[in-house]
Amino acid sequence: MKKIWLLILFISALFSCSDNDINNKNPYIPKYPVNLTIDMNLPSYSNLKYMSNGVIISGYGAKGVIIFNAGSGYNAFDAACPNQALTSCTAMTIKGINAVCSCDDTEYSLFTGLGEKEYPLIQYRVEVSGTIIHVYN
Repeated sequence: MKKIWLLILFISALFSCSDNDINNKNPYIPKYPVNLTIDMNLPSYSNLKYMSNGVIISGYGAKGVIIFNAGSGYNAFDAACPNQALTSCTAMTIKGINAVCSCDDTEYSLFTGLGEKEYPLIQYRVEVSGTIIHVYN
């Protein structure tokens, strides 16, 4: 009987483990491969060295990638409006610490990716080494 309980406990622990995957399930935005590296020493990206600053880099993801310095680290989000069809809106813009959708003026926090609608911003992984930022999924 003791072995059965240990087996049940082991199986429960096995299925409760997470692979630390970022969940990007959004019916409006397909999953595009992103592999982007920037150097904050370049003038275009130097404001990323300071908290609450962000940049939009076009040509990656669905509508570009927003990289934001959150103070405790960097966040990277797709610049596509997460609650609109991909073809209906242009890339989001940065307004202070928020990203704004061009279709409906919905604002999304660049600290969390959350807004007032159903889906949050599509988030990418970020690694920082010195002044180099690597964004990928």
